[in-house]
Amino acid sequence: MNDNVKKIHEASMRILNKTGMKFYHPDALEILKNHGIKVDGNVAYFTEDQIMEWVRKAPSTAPLYASDSRFDMQIGGNRRYNGPCGGATFIMDKDGQTRPALFSDFIKLIKLFEGNPSYCLNGGLACQPNDIPTESYITLLALASMLHTQKCIFAAAGDYESMETLIQMACIRFGVTVEELKEKPRLCTIANTNTPLYLDKIMTETVLTMAKYRQPVIIASAAMAGTTAPVTLAGMIAVVNAEVLATIALAQMCEPGAPVIYGSQSTNADMATGAIAIGSPEGALSYKYCAEMAKFYGIPSRAGGSLSDAKSFNVQAGYESMMTCMACKESGINIMTQSAGIIDSYLAVSYEKLITDFEILDFIERYLKDIDVNADTVPLDLIHEVGHAGQYLIEEHTLDYCRSELLAPHVSVRGAIADPVGQFEKNIEKRMEQLLKVYQKPDISTEICRDLKALLLKEGIDEAYIDMAVDS
Repeated sequence: MNDNVKKIHEASMRILNKTGMKFYHPDALEILKNHGIKVDGNVAYFTEDQIMEWVRKAPSTAPLYASDSRFDMQIGGNRRYNGPCGGATFIMDKDGQTRPALFSDFIKLIKLFEGNPSYCLNGGLACQPNDIPTESYITLLALASMLHTQKCIFAAAGDYESMETLIQMACIRFGVTVEELKEKPRLCTIANTNTPLYLDKIMTETVLTMAKYRQPVIIASAAMAGTTAPVTLAGMIAVVNAEVLATIALAQMCEPGAPVIYGSQSTNADMATGAIAIGSPEGALSYKYCAEMAKFYGIPSRAGGSLSDAKSFNVQAGYESMMTCMACKESGINIMTQSAGIIDSYLAVSYEKLITDFEILDFIERYLKDIDVNADTVPLDLIHEVGHAGQYLIEEHTLDYCRSELLAPHVSVRGAIADPVGQFEKNIEKRMEQLLKVYQKPDISTEICRDLKALLLKEGIDEAYIDMAVDS
């Protein structure tokens, strides 16, 4: 075990015992008091024994089921999954110009993630459209996700009412009862703690509802070293760990054994501007330690992504994204959300960057696959036969292995090309067209669509917006 992990754990235990964690929701405070946790006002103080008693009840694997069983997930262990981008309010063009994201962009992003076989999770808050009411985001985006993907459903966080509606929607979409939904979870979402050291009312209601119905919830901190957390990474990670563990303990007190995922989207602030720096080496280290801490507690992990602060689709967008993505993959993060498309410090999604991030994911997966050394992959007889000045291009061994051994990139430009810059742009466009072309909308019965629509109408959602999701 990394000695730093043990030191961070010990520091977090002292933080929770001396400083405590603030909970703003009365339901959370009642649960904590009923389980013997010292509460003063709205601050809860935990001993190490109390925290670890409840954290140990969290399962080591969080299952999640899709409408197409090929995309079922077992989140935990050595398994690594990719998740969609989330939260951006703008779409960025190649020249760096931005425009407000639309509902049609959200659905286009779902289709692109759906067409990529590297994804089992889809939906969430891929972007925040400005042409639908903000108070209807959670249900409308979930509706679009449920109608346009056969993969596991990622959803947004919300209050009790919104989360209960999501549960009803999932039961209708998958044709299951509430008890069957508990047995085979169909929804996953993220609940963010607030750094430093508190949990707000909305996120509390997300955590408690997901735990109640035993749907996996990612409990994540998004601290910024130097502004919302200590500037030293060790100090920030200790605070993050305290926040996440206290919230995991709350979830387990609500529903022992409920699936939770240890998350961190923490990074540093840029000390020159105070702005968040998501494409930094410090962020990459934070994601690495998210994986390490989750392994220490035996809980699945979520962090990171292909992240960049670049203001346009440029070389900065490439090298920062490769670094943050590689850090997540090498450290063993179980779910890497924000895996493609995010640019300008979470403010925007770039379609061109999304396609190149898909390529980054392919490159890293090939690298992590390593090599297989055996009598076939080291063909000694062939090497002897070809000798000192021959070639292998037309050998049968090359034909047998060239497709499985070597990654054929979709976007990268190789060889002699008259216009490499233009070809690169053409390759991106071609790949995007391919992914959209292979997309097939799930075959969902008219009865399911009718019942989903009726539920949302009952919740007061404007029919015009519902039809935008249904008819796209």
